[in-house]
Amino acid sequence: MKVVSGQVMQLMDRRAIGEFGVPGLELMEHAGRGCADVIEEAFGEGEARRAVIVAGKGNNGGDGFVIARLLAERGWEAPVLLLATPEAVTGDAAANLARLPASTVKSVPRGIAGEQELLQSATVIVDALLGTGMNSEVTGVYGEAIDLINVAGVPVVSVDIPSGVDAATGKVLGRAVRADITVTFALAKLGNVLYPGAELCGRLVVADIGMPDAVVAEAEGAQYVDPACAAGLFRPRGVTAHKGSGGHCLIVAGSTGKTGAAAMAANSAQRTGAGLVTLAVPAALNPILEQKTTEAMTISVGPERAGHLRAGSLPELLAAAAIRDVVALGPGIGTAPSTVYLVHSLLAALDKPLVLDADGLNAVALKSDLLMARQDRITVLTPHPGEMARLAGCSVPEVEADRIGCARAFATKYRVHLILKGARSIIAAPDGRIAINGSGNPGMATGGMGDVLTGVVAAFLGQGYEPFVACQLGAFVHGHAADFLVEGLGTQGMSATDVQEMLPVALASLAASRTTATNNQQGE
Repeated sequence: MKVVSGQVMQLMDRRAIGEFGVPGLELMEHAGRGCADVIEEAFGEGEARRAVIVAGKGNNGGDGFVIARLLAERGWEAPVLLLATPEAVTGDAAANLARLPASTVKSVPRGIAGEQELLQSATVIVDALLGTGMNSEVTGVYGEAIDLINVAGVPVVSVDIPSGVDAATGKVLGRAVRADITVTFALAKLGNVLYPGAELCGRLVVADIGMPDAVVAEAEGAQYVDPACAAGLFRPRGVTAHKGSGGHCLIVAGSTGKTGAAAMAANSAQRTGAGLVTLAVPAALNPILEQKTTEAMTISVGPERAGHLRAGSLPELLAAAAIRDVVALGPGIGTAPSTVYLVHSLLAALDKPLVLDADGLNAVALKSDLLMARQDRITVLTPHPGEMARLAGCSVPEVEADRIGCARAFATKYRVHLILKGARSIIAAPDGRIAINGSGNPGMATGGMGDVLTGVVAAFLGQGYEPFVACQLGAFVHGHAADFLVEGLGTQGMSATDVQEMLPVALASLAASRTTATNNQQGE
């Protein structure tokens, strides 16, 4: 599913009208019909039902006027509270306002403070206040209306996006409607899928409004990775598969006190279908890791008593990497100066696809320009916001203020693939493409989850997936595995190893979905 900003959607509307001759009134009619259909499906047919439409003066309000007319035709009571004078409504919205009986429209330009009884009597409130063009803080009568809608104790359906949510970022513009259902048009908006907007949308429905296929296809947007998208990207293992075709991952990880990170990265790569996994660890930790990893092989690196990786181990690590398909570097390696120097050296010398995480990223943040030397090689970075801030030389609030912009800017500058972790992780490619991960839950807010992700992404790269696809699948499968755990474990107490062990279940679900989709296509 492609997702776009509100600005892009406005450009799409203009193209549909100007280049393809689709009347604006027709687009608005389809939008209103899509909402009316969802309302009727969710709340039943019209007899003894009331939808109170709270409308602004713009096109969002115009969609609301269409909804009011169509629901009334279906037997609903559909009074409209218009937060403007009728004269302030223009264009297609005005044409649809004129089609409503005057008795059903109440102009309340000073606000709806006196309409609580009407709101509370509704079967559903339709939020048609503010559309996708809003990007400044909501105040005045519109802010008051949002507050009153939220406390009415009645289900809410928002038109396109909950009023008060920024369609480009998902941010709350001071205050926002909390919807039970949001019906958006043609394509989902970024604010529908990015938090906190995603949570305020409730159930999201994308309605077809007759937007020309060419306009949809050519619109600049991001890929939203949901189960259907992930299943389409996933390649089930063939009947002639062998361990060589599954790829051989080298995981360079671990230091004293952080053997768990190394083990989780290696075991997660194995659980994601890597044919072979070799774990390179400081020599003193090798006996521990041989206990923690059954299927993975180990390489003892450095002096016998070494508890962390040292610069002198570069030749043996390069030799190990030469016969593997992908290298993951960073989980639990620590920040000793000699380890940092080793990371810098490996970054320059490795020619295999490289996944960098955790302390590997912290080492790179000290000398980010080293990434420039890898522009002709595959490099994947998996930072959380704190690591991203160190890499980009900015603050965490700056990263969080524009996660897409930050990820895209870094990925394009340094020619890397990047997974900016968090709720709705952002995946950025060197050519500027963006994907947004749709899986995962708050149970993942615990130590070790990043180590699992490192192993998952490395496994997909080792299996030969194109890097942008490997990142999308890696992020999705990681979160999907955690989603399978919620029913039994809840979101408190879930551990990274719980997720690690659920990875095969997540992969099996993608394989099953892909098979079902293929069978359906053949049936057609």
